[in-house]
Amino acid sequence: MKLVSLRGRLLAAVIVAQLLLAAGLVWAGTAFTHRQLRLAFDAALNGRAAAIAALVRYPETGPGLRFDTTRVPPPVRPQEPPLYLIRSGATPVAGSIPSAIALPAPGAAAHYWNFSYRGVPYRGLVLSHLPVLDTEEHMSLPLPRLTVYYAAPTSALEQQTVAAGVAIAAVSLVLLALTCWYAAWRIRRELEPLDELAQQAAAISPQHWSFTPPARAVVAEVQPLIAALERMLERLQAAHRQQLTFLADTAHHLKTPVAIVKSTQQTLLQRPRAESEYRAAAEATLQDTERLELLLQRMLRLARLDAEQDGQPAARCAAASAEVGATLQGALERARPLAQAHEIELRSRGLDSAAAVGAEAEDLEQAWVNLLENAILHSPRGAAVELACTVTNGRGPVVTVRDHGAGIPAEQMPFLFARFHRGPESQGFGLGLAIARAVVEAAGGTIRAESSAEGTVLRVQLPVAEAPK
Repeated sequence: MKLVSLRGRLLAAVIVAQLLLAAGLVWAGTAFTHRQLRLAFDAALNGRAAAIAALVRYPETGPGLRFDTTRVPPPVRPQEPPLYLIRSGATPVAGSIPSAIALPAPGAAAHYWNFSYRGVPYRGLVLSHLPVLDTEEHMSLPLPRLTVYYAAPTSALEQQTVAAGVAIAAVSLVLLALTCWYAAWRIRRELEPLDELAQQAAAISPQHWSFTPPARAVVAEVQPLIAALERMLERLQAAHRQQLTFLADTAHHLKTPVAIVKSTQQTLLQRPRAESEYRAAAEATLQDTERLELLLQRMLRLARLDAEQDGQPAARCAAASAEVGATLQGALERARPLAQAHEIELRSRGLDSAAAVGAEAEDLEQAWVNLLENAILHSPRGAAVELACTVTNGRGPVVTVRDHGAGIPAEQMPFLFARFHRGPESQGFGLGLAIARAVVEAAGGTIRAESSAEGTVLRVQLPVAEAPK
């Protein structure tokens, strides 16, 4: 899997945002500069047109108008001269504009228009009804009015606009470079607590469970990660303690039968013995070996259930399916010899249920056997143990195992399903109820106990298995 740098992503996001901001700034700055230059150009155009109109005079004698060409300012760029035309009514007074250029009709207000002449862009202005700024007493009324067409090239305006855009873009790029440098430095500095957090997490081991997040990492965005790491660490510590306890209890429970077998063999070897003594010792050794085998089988079953539950229990339960009624009937028959040996009456109800749950049939039957054996061993002779199964609409089956013993002391209830936990009068290994709980929870169910002086009830709630797709 290709690793992607978070720093790179954040820096790329900053760069993209700054580029968009710079582009918007260049566009807005260029547009504003162009507008201001255009307004200044139009104001200058208006002034030049008025100045050209002021050069029109009345003649000293005779009718008509004359134009003082000596006062016309020279063009700034001879290759792009301004164009003007002055009319009095329909009569030209001064200047000329090529006929190829379409002139707009004069109006009451100033009118601007744009055109191109010889490949050069121009902007023109029409001023109408201008008076002649000269008075002669011999002129008869009404006095003539002037119409002025004046156009100037806009290439300089466009060049100034481009220059302003380039300047704004250059400044934006400099600011972009500074911003990116600061963003890279700041992002690296802000992500340093994550590196420290990773170092703290990497230092966790079975010999060192301490996890202290750095103060700089305790921020709102990182707090969920820190909380998740702390919860995971707690679960790992609990699992590690449970594993150590399991190993210690296993060694303790294996030690006793092995020691008994060893002691028996050592006693046999001390002196020659009769055949009956050898047979009795062999039978005792066989019983101890069977007890050791039973312990190992239960431990292996419990380890397998733990491994399956730590893997993918949902997929496993979906693939497995067992009928509750069939497993209950099988468990009842397996527990019957133990019940007869202890003179316990087994009662059953509702064992013909066809409800299916997501569990292995063998595991589920063993769970029922463990619950029944526990109830039988803690019931007085002549008592009854009841096994019942009820199914309600919309819910899974509920299995109850009820005994009529002395009940469970309140201080023992929290440890009832703990591994290797045995009550004061228990003779088992302390794994039966733990295996039952592991099987039930692997199937997605729950198990709980209710105890009083009149007996104990173990109640199991199981969900109905999903139909295969």
